[in-house]
Amino acid sequence: MKILKFIAYGLLSIIILGGSFAAHEWYAKPFFINNFFNREILKQALKSPEMLSQLHMLENIGIRGHNSKLDDDSIAAGDAMIADLKAAKAVLDDYAVEDLSEAEQLSKAIADYLFASVDDFERYRFHNYPVNQLFGAQNGYPSFMESTHEIKIAEDAENYISRLSAVGKKFDQVLEGLKERENRNILPPRFVVDRVLEEMNNFVGTAPKENILYTNLEKKSAEIEGYDNSQVLSDAEKAIQADVYPAYQKLIDYFTALRDKTTEDDGFWKLPEGEGAYKAALRLFTTTDLTADEIHNIGLSEVARIQAEILAILAGEGYDVSAGFSTAIDEMASKEEFYYPDTDEGREQIIADYQVILNEIDKGLGQAFSLRPDTGVEVKRIPAFKEKTAPGAYYQPPAIDGSRPGQFFANLYDIKATPKYSMRTLAYHEGIPGHHFQVAIAMQLEGMPLFRRFSPFTAYVEGWALYAEQVAWEMGFQKDPFDNIGRLQAELFRAVRLVVDTGIHAKRWTRQEAIDYMIANTGMAESDVVSEIERYIVMPGQATSYKIGMMKILELREKAKTALGDKFNLSDFHDVVLKNGAVPLDILEQLVDEYIQGNQA
Repeated sequence: MKILKFIAYGLLSIIILGGSFAAHEWYAKPFFINNFFNREILKQALKSPEMLSQLHMLENIGIRGHNSKLDDDSIAAGDAMIADLKAAKAVLDDYAVEDLSEAEQLSKAIADYLFASVDDFERYRFHNYPVNQLFGAQNGYPSFMESTHEIKIAEDAENYISRLSAVGKKFDQVLEGLKERENRNILPPRFVVDRVLEEMNNFVGTAPKENILYTNLEKKSAEIEGYDNSQVLSDAEKAIQADVYPAYQKLIDYFTALRDKTTEDDGFWKLPEGEGAYKAALRLFTTTDLTADEIHNIGLSEVARIQAEILAILAGEGYDVSAGFSTAIDEMASKEEFYYPDTDEGREQIIADYQVILNEIDKGLGQAFSLRPDTGVEVKRIPAFKEKTAPGAYYQPPAIDGSRPGQFFANLYDIKATPKYSMRTLAYHEGIPGHHFQVAIAMQLEGMPLFRRFSPFTAYVEGWALYAEQVAWEMGFQKDPFDNIGRLQAELFRAVRLVVDTGIHAKRWTRQEAIDYMIANTGMAESDVVSEIERYIVMPGQATSYKIGMMKILELREKAKTALGDKFNLSDFHDVVLKNGAVPLDILEQLVDEYIQGNQA
């Protein structure tokens, strides 16, 4: 449901601020197809106060009431969304392609692709684990309150209290969905239960005044000029004790009782209709029809190729590679020179150095990019309360009104998971010219429906970020051979993902088999490997999108180079890839083919 919501909300600013369709078009088929897109998105956006807070546009016109509410996560709300999408698809089918402009035809093709996934979504909507060690209401709620709920005036602080009081209802809706999955015998693996119980027990075991929900309000409300925050802080303490902690306790009690019903089988193969659900997940995340076997074999081939390149560099640096990849890469990783001190000061230096890396490449991209984001990107540490089970890094887009920059969150829980030779590649992936360039550029594009600025095509989005790592190397930003090993390790990591994701969910690998394979073939820190494998278990198929997307972009670049010869221009190619927002890979190929034909002519 979250993916479908994110597709929907992007159009809100144009509709509310621009009034882009007539009142009667709220019910009838709009004459202009873009008005149809606007209307359907608005219908969904108005149902999500949390996304309205994330977009942060209504506040600019004095509307803040949505900031006192939380999303409806009930099964009924999911039913209503599916019904809305089916009705919208029927209207979209009424628009004849020949009556549309070229740009409108592209929008319709992308929308058709999205709507085609609704049937899979409906059939397999309960094939997931909505409360797990990575995401869910139990950690998403405090993260949302800390990073998204703005506190600039007294009303914002009061709305914060309202959202604390509303958490009980939200968690009851989450429990409703969990029990429906239990009735369908869709149960998480046992380790997921153990992880979330540990997380939630630690959360409620904190004194209310020490909880992030309180300290966040305390800090932000103190910055409101002339505001006495004593009453609101007292209210927050009471709400955390009376509303928040009891809501968490219900989830704790549920998972405690559920644990004995779970097993240590980890793949989707164990679930009713699990094979079909995994096929649907691969289609969704790769935007291809590649089978699990095909993806698995691509992964094995790429692992062998990349390991050979790394060994060649290590040999050139004087390492003994005769014992094989695992031994050689472990020897390199054991060198203390590659790590920061395991202290608060060391972690602060990591964040500062990440920012230096981003500032450097932002100034040095030269003629490779003509499209650039209007907003910058800042580096932040993943909040301590969730970093133990969080991924190594993630990116959060800027606010659409420019009030918040893009944010690259780095996980510093295990200092050994951040070797210096890996930092450039990670910064290029999450920041510049990776996710920040692609996402922020898409958000600022004009002249197209805003749903295309937020399209969740993971193979494109993650494929671009992985491609960006290679572009940075090609442009000379990783001249140190160990930085290049860091880049190749990152690509190897994504190739290994093809093997382990399909291994877990299609070939019945155990969690430990997948962990052992990834450790042996990447040289990653064990703590990172465990987090990653557990991520693939609760997010089937998603990990395959990175390498599949990167390989397609590189294939299309080579196709354009071969066809155009001296006429090929890297900046123009990047424009083609970036200027239409995220798209399925087959549509991206059509766009590149049109670029080739236009330049040949």
